[in-house]
Amino acid sequence: MAKKSAAADIRVGIERFTDLTGRATSWLALVIVVLMAVNVLMRYLFSTGTVWGQELEWHLLAPLILFGMSYALLHGEHVRVDVLYANFSKRKQLYVDLLSAMLSIAISVIIIWLSLKYVQQSYVIGEQSSDPGGLPYRWLLKSLIPLGFMFLILQSLAIALGTLEKLKALRK
Repeated sequence: MAKKSAAADIRVGIERFTDLTGRATSWLALVIVVLMAVNVLMRYLFSTGTVWGQELEWHLLAPLILFGMSYALLHGEHVRVDVLYANFSKRKQLYVDLLSAMLSIAISVIIIWLSLKYVQQSYVIGEQSSDPGGLPYRWLLKSLIPLGFMFLILQSLAIALGTLEKLKALRK
């Protein structure tokens, strides 16, 4: 039996982390559905509603998307042009996967870099909702942007490591 490499251990650890955070984050979808239903019922049955309730919907949608993208990548539920990809040889598919992982890392680094000043500015000015009764601490929501893309970097790294393992196995 072949001994697992350190890279394989790192990949497995990242994948476990991504799966755990993705599963935990997926519960936000249920919370959002319940919140939207309550908001609609309050508005149409009782002619009342709250600004914070409506804002909370998209405040919860942000982490669902930002953390869910890594989970989708882990489980192969991301967008890919399968019409072309399916016709590639196994080796070409692996090279496409490796290139995609590297591009994902590069784009994520750029987004993190650009978002840090955005988050900092929001924190410094104490940004909050401009609507009366809206939610405070908008910087907290914005801070999920670099965090979500850091998770995407980790999962892309795991994919790159896994792809390199598969390419190495093909050479044997």
